[in-house]
Amino acid sequence: MIIKKLVVGPLGNNCFVIADENTKEGLVVDPGDEPDRILDLIHENNFQLKYIVCTHAHFDHVAAVPEIKEETKAKIVLHIDDLDIYRSTKDQAAAWGYEVDPLPEPDMFVSEGDVLEVGDLRFEILHTPGHSPGGICLYGEGILITGDTLFAGSVGRTDLYGGDIKELKRSFKRLMSLSGDVKVLPGHGPESTIGKEKTDNFFSCMI
Repeated sequence: MIIKKLVVGPLGNNCFVIADENTKEGLVVDPGDEPDRILDLIHENNFQLKYIVCTHAHFDHVAAVPEIKEETKAKIVLHIDDLDIYRSTKDQAAAWGYEVDPLPEPDMFVSEGDVLEVGDLRFEILHTPGHSPGGICLYGEGILITGDTLFAGSVGRTDLYGGDIKELKRSFKRLMSLSGDVKVLPGHGPESTIGKEKTDNFFSCMI
């Protein structure tokens, strides 16, 4: 498995490109900005992009989707509960003082338990609402890509549209039930492990 990370955009979003080492088939998670850098990485490594996965639809995680879609023809993946947020990305970004192009419609909606396959790699969809209604994590191959559900030592905010602290507590508790050696790749900030978050995350005392 090949994992590449780019920190993109003014809010420092972690964009991950993951590919099967043998087939070079892969996916990109949360292309939030700087599409040229993301596409350069994809082309330089000869990755064959199959999916564009949005862990949630906040603008800093989806703003580069149009360019990635146009260039690669990969399928845009979203949970349907975030569709309203996805469709309002332009207005959402404007409220923060940023400009975002209109987004193409998603190609497929995923739900709890669905599996995305790239080459011989398999990633299960975990529906983890709280930061947004349709927040998802990708779980498999010893890693957990958490978007803004879980950070190293923290969690995503719940004061944006669709945020729900009760849902986030349930999602957090569920993630903490995973094996401690699972590597956490969050939407912002440094990497961690489930084991480390069980002991160090401030949110642990709130569930």
